[in-house]
Amino acid sequence: MSDLHYKELLQIAFSTEAEAAYYLTDAEKAAYTTFIKASGAERPFRFERVRLGVAMALMKMLADLGDHEESRHVLDLLHRALGARSAAEIDKIITRDAKLFERLFTNLYVNEDGEQVLHLFERTLDADTQPAMDEVIEDALAVAQELDFTREEEDED
Repeated sequence: MSDLHYKELLQIAFSTEAEAAYYLTDAEKAAYTTFIKASGAERPFRFERVRLGVAMALMKMLADLGDHEESRHVLDLLHRALGARSAAEIDKIITRDAKLFERLFTNLYVNEDGEQVLHLFERTLDADTQPAMDEVIEDALAVAQELDFTREEEDED
């Protein structure tokens, strides 16, 4: 079930064909399935790819909610990390630009919806087991389905 939820979350976050084509390869869309099938030394790396997918989806939603530049920078960093070939390489890429996370959390004013998404992002970073990640995915999917991405456009009218 969580594989289906993972794919649904990606589809909601990257809702246009252009966004999906830019951010999500077939491998990223299948990351959860690949994680489930992985064994041994490959499993931690595959888990990190799922984490990156969930984190990217959340940053995309946060960016869409408030057209927030810092969340777009973090989204781009996470996207670059997808090119890594190991969990250690992912850590190296993320660590090199860790200041982007600091800016995200210090320069951010968000509404209640944005706070929910940011809290889920933190939980994604903290999740270290499949059940914990499954819970984050399910909660993120529930929040994503309730978000109103048109509110800012309506406010401008």
